[in-house]
Formats: sequence, C-alpha cells, structure tokens
Amino acid sequence: MNMKLLAFAALAAATATPALAASFYVVQDSATKKCTVVDTKPTVTTSVIVSPDGKVYTTKDEAEAAIKTISVCETK
Repeated sequence: MNMKLLAFAALAAATATPALAASFYVVQDSATKKCTVVDTKPTVTTSVIVSPDGKVYTTKDEAEAAIKTISVCETK
C-alpha cells in the first residue's frame, strides 16, 4: 500500500508543478506607452505584449531586466 501512495504522491507532484510555474509578461499601455511587468496575460486591447516574440518570463526580475532591452520601452 505504501508503494501505491508513494506513486500517487509522485504523480500528483509532477502534474501540479507546471501549474505552479509563474509567468510574467512585459506589456505596454497603448494610451500612455508605459511598459510594465504583469503576472497575468493581458486580455484587454489597451495592453499589448511587447517582449520579443511574445516571450513569457519565468521570474519578475527577468522580465524587469528585459524592459531595459525592449526598444519600445525605452524612455526618451
């Protein structure tokens, strides 16, 4: 019985882990042209994903670093 429980626990952990992975997006507000990092994919037309090829970042720090390299996010 312990082997069945262990197998079930391993399966549950393996399937739950991808769901817990964080996703961060670099988006630009089309009205203000300001770029920000958000943790949910934008669903409104006023926010546009501006990262190269729609890249999804796994950490907020990675997304914030990317803002500095995205040309439309540069401050003039």
